[in-house]
Amino acid sequence: MSNKLKDIPVKVVDVRADGEIEEISLYAKHKKLYPRWINGFFNKWRILLVVITQLFFYGMPWLQIHDRQALLFNLVERKFYIFGLVLLPQDFIYLTALLLLSALGLFVWTAIGGRLWCGYACPQTVYTEIFLWIEKWVEGDRAARIKLDNGPLNARKLRLKATKHTLWILLALWTGFTFVGFFTPIRELAGSVGAMTLGPWETFWILFYGFATYGNAGWMREQVCKYMCPYARFQSAMFDKDTLIISYDAERGEPRGSRKKGSDYKAQGLGECIDCTMCVQVCPVGIDIRNGLQYECIGCAACIDACDEVMDKVGYPRGLVRYTTENALQHQYAEQDIIKHLRRPRVLLYGAILGIVFIAMVTSLVLRKPLKVNINRDRVALVRTDSEGWLENAYRVQIQNASEKTRRFVITVEGQPGIRMEAEKHGILKLEPTETNDVAVRVKLAPDVAGPGSHPILITVTAEDDPAITTKEKATFIGQ
Repeated sequence: MSNKLKDIPVKVVDVRADGEIEEISLYAKHKKLYPRWINGFFNKWRILLVVITQLFFYGMPWLQIHDRQALLFNLVERKFYIFGLVLLPQDFIYLTALLLLSALGLFVWTAIGGRLWCGYACPQTVYTEIFLWIEKWVEGDRAARIKLDNGPLNARKLRLKATKHTLWILLALWTGFTFVGFFTPIRELAGSVGAMTLGPWETFWILFYGFATYGNAGWMREQVCKYMCPYARFQSAMFDKDTLIISYDAERGEPRGSRKKGSDYKAQGLGECIDCTMCVQVCPVGIDIRNGLQYECIGCAACIDACDEVMDKVGYPRGLVRYTTENALQHQYAEQDIIKHLRRPRVLLYGAILGIVFIAMVTSLVLRKPLKVNINRDRVALVRTDSEGWLENAYRVQIQNASEKTRRFVITVEGQPGIRMEAEKHGILKLEPTETNDVAVRVKLAPDVAGPGSHPILITVTAEDDPAITTKEKATFIGQ
């Protein structure tokens, strides 16, 4: 350890007003959060998004199209099956386009509504929410969980903790199994699990992803969002004063304080915030939204539901904590004009780029031919003379049927006068779905046509059942 690191203090000493010396640690100990369950409009949306995303995640690997898994990224065979579409390593450009769409989509949503992704669809948020549901079902709501954790270790506490962690581990392992099922056919994977014949890599990734789910959603929770997620750090670069954010209306709420229901709080010099701390108790990352927007805020809007519920009970208007913009909060324009200000240059630019990339990718996919052809020359003997005195070049034509249908492909050659071709299987190759095979082809030209040097030719491959599926590959004929 360097001297500089040794000199960094971990504690400082402070002298209080009464003369007593107080030792203060520079490193705050992590305090477990106990988010309170809350009902409300935004909570229903979170539940709906959790259900939708997890139905997709857990159910999609079991969906079959053309007797094959509908969504499968088969790394062993280097083939991606996406709803009947087969993508190969040379189709990497589509993965690049998909990543661009994801990034641009995130930029658009962040510029419009802040961290909507984090609050409603991020896997960390979703699985933390599910694990909290299990915790609440087993141990009870916030007060019951605090009481249980602070209470003595007894048979009831052991039973509840064991039940909770057992359910967490089972869900985490099922999540890891499903994750691997997107890369290894899940029905084969299930058979291997049942027969206890899992390979080492499948075993490792099921356990690794299961452990990550259990650790992140069960133990680390908000710490992942606060300290590990880079999005929280650079999100402010996409915010401006017209971005929708969750805000506390200090003008309405301050000065905060408790009061009797029905009392004239204005006469007491109070604002509408009754300082119930419900907005803090329901926050999954443990912040106080009344202190202003903080980078830890994931935009889940639990504090809005909690505050609206309290406002209803005390008879005050809703919206003390609400979705708004910084400019609207500062009365730069009315709240009803927020929608108009969402259509601003930054959003339109992100949206335009997103639209261009999306249209380009879809157009390319529509025009993409489910046929890949590769021409390899026989380099042992570049040119030979046959028994009739014609010059002959040999090639291997590799064909890949990039579709989910069995097809027969016909090989022809053109490009020079009198050109002839002899091939295995009469130049016809039958290929099963996604199968790759090759055919030996001999191309012949008369000596007076194929003089010294190279001569361009075209080798054409066409599907027998669909002439529109055809491709022409350039090749070179070597004369002498």
